[in-house]
Amino acid sequence: MVSDSSILNQIEPVTIQIFSSGLLVKVTNLFKEFQYTVKETFFADDPLRSFKDQTKSRKLVLCIEAIFPIINWGRGYNLKKFRGDIIVGLTIASLCIPQDIGYSKLAHLDPQYGLFKTFVSNPEFYSSFVPPLIYAFMGSSRDIAIGPVVVVSLLMGTLLSNEIDPVTHKAEYQRLAFTATFFAGITQATLGIFRLGFLIDFLSHAAIVGFMGGAAITIGLQQLKGFFGIKSKMFTTKTDIVSVLHSVFASAKHGWNWHTILIGASFLCFLLLAKFIV
Repeated sequence: MVSDSSILNQIEPVTIQIFSSGLLVKVTNLFKEFQYTVKETFFADDPLRSFKDQTKSRKLVLCIEAIFPIINWGRGYNLKKFRGDIIVGLTIASLCIPQDIGYSKLAHLDPQYGLFKTFVSNPEFYSSFVPPLIYAFMGSSRDIAIGPVVVVSLLMGTLLSNEIDPVTHKAEYQRLAFTATFFAGITQATLGIFRLGFLIDFLSHAAIVGFMGGAAITIGLQQLKGFFGIKSKMFTTKTDIVSVLHSVFASAKHGWNWHTILIGASFLCFLLLAKFIV
């Protein structure tokens, strides 16, 4: 008869082998799951899918098309689409040109800068013109707005004016603004090159809603100056609620302009009613 010890000696290596195999399978599955998660996070659209099983020359062409999508969709461009783009371009330009001039004033820069003019040698490039022009060649979305926004202009003007007075030290203030926008562009370009857009997924819904609500309040408060017809010298350059409301009520003793209040209230009512009509 076979003793119990000999049976145990035969079972033990088999048990260890089964345990090792199961552990290896679990580690392999965990690694595959981690690899899939990383791939979905960084490369959800699988940008290298079209490069598989292609010749070197074809890969080069695909790489150029990936950097400049205009090469791909430009083949199907025709006169009918061009006419539509002309109409859309003129319509948007009629809005963006005065809008960007206003943004430059919010950032305490001269109106002719069109917001944050940067110098490259002697030519002058405007952020309201250059980014859309570059995006036309390198962009892939037809439904995106490119250019400055009011919140960034307000915050930047407030932050920079705390460091340098834009009136007494105008040249230094402009130089600081150009430097800040340059490094902001470098940061955005780095985020795009390394495909770090997924970081937005880590922002909570409350943070996004709070930013949107704060931006709306900031924009609305800055419109009180024009709504009540307050002169620029009497209105604060700060963006917080307390400073703005104090400036509004402090200017009441000098008299508010009832013409601007009437016009502003009329257009505000029109916009609110149009929202339900259209």
